[in-house]
Amino acid sequence: MSDIKTKDLFKIWGYVAANSFGGPAGQIAVIHKLVVEDKKLISEERFLHALNFCMLLPGPEAQQLATYMGWLMSKWKGGLIAGGLFILPGFVSILALSYVYVLFNDLSIVQGLFYGVKPAIIAIVLSALYRISKKSLRNTFYWSLASFAFFALFFMNLPFPIVVVGSGILGVLYGKVSNHKDNFDTNELEMPPIFSTLKTFLTWLIVWITPIILVIFLFGTESTFHTLNLFFSKMSLVTFGGAYAALSYVAQQGVEVYGWLQGSEMLDGLALAESTPGPLIQVVQYVGFMGAYRLPGLMNPLVSAFIGSVLTTWMTFAPCFLFIFTLAPYIEFIRGKKIFSDALSAITASVVGVIFNLSLWFVLKALFQESGVFKNTFFDFEYPILSSVDYFASAICLVALTMQFKFKCGLFTILGFCMTLGVLVKVFL
Repeated sequence: MSDIKTKDLFKIWGYVAANSFGGPAGQIAVIHKLVVEDKKLISEERFLHALNFCMLLPGPEAQQLATYMGWLMSKWKGGLIAGGLFILPGFVSILALSYVYVLFNDLSIVQGLFYGVKPAIIAIVLSALYRISKKSLRNTFYWSLASFAFFALFFMNLPFPIVVVGSGILGVLYGKVSNHKDNFDTNELEMPPIFSTLKTFLTWLIVWITPIILVIFLFGTESTFHTLNLFFSKMSLVTFGGAYAALSYVAQQGVEVYGWLQGSEMLDGLALAESTPGPLIQVVQYVGFMGAYRLPGLMNPLVSAFIGSVLTTWMTFAPCFLFIFTLAPYIEFIRGKKIFSDALSAITASVVGVIFNLSLWFVLKALFQESGVFKNTFFDFEYPILSSVDYFASAICLVALTMQFKFKCGLFTILGFCMTLGVLVKVFL
């Protein structure tokens, strides 16, 4: 793939960043629609190959996928622009709204503004799910894997890595007993040089740990900044299974152990993150902001909060760039090798189930005000309380589905129209 001009990279990923609502399912759908369907910059096979890999990494898979797509377009430059722009709108939004929150303690205007976005994202997600399903679920085996993945995740709440690794193993076994053959674009797939890999790894390791060293030197090991650095560095390495698996741990530690914020404030922060562009895990920035604001030491709380917000974001996302830039050349190298393609084809099928699971979770949160939990020895899942359905949100979702599937409207048109409907509902009803 030839390099894309820098201004075009900014234009493409700026557009993605501005429309990256709806959690990982919605964000993956936005990336897919723009770079695969509309711009045709990345093939469906390469997109799914990259998505499979990002699903296996700790951290925010949508941001890592954006970084990977950017890297495919223009190596480091493309990866930095794509991954950086994916973070930037959420960072700026949450930083500004965090200040509004601590100064005025009110997020209702923001939540009202984005009321119409969440139902619209459902249509975008379902469109991406439909297109990916047509491409990846080629026979009964892959349909069965997707169904198993969805059932295991939604109804049994099994750990995500178990589902993905299990699917990969089944794919390898299936490849040995079947005569199928996948077609991959395997041009220029060379083994990356070890020296180049080590240089990349060390470069991004230095980028990651430099703020930790500076904080120790400037503020000491007893400062709130140092605690934030260590805690969120550790979190970035163990957050498998999506943002909500990580956020439950962050909420428990931030509220009960470190005293950075109260339980009600954590819920407000989650609502804030869901209402703004960028990865949902960006809510940790709000946690870092509140921790540094509440425990500023001798510093002005508002200044301390800004530093805490920057450090938390850095510790959360720097490892993502390290993973992608170090490992992506190897992931491209194995593309087309039969044993790996068999495993990754199976993982692709299971990812359809994963996205469907995320889609239903999003429907549950966007269209219903209350939910219940069913749990016994084998099952553990959330279900909607039908009497709590939000009729206005459901109507906006229906409008978005009609615009997406019947009239084939563009992403910006759908989101803009539904956001307008949401504002009208909140202002006049």
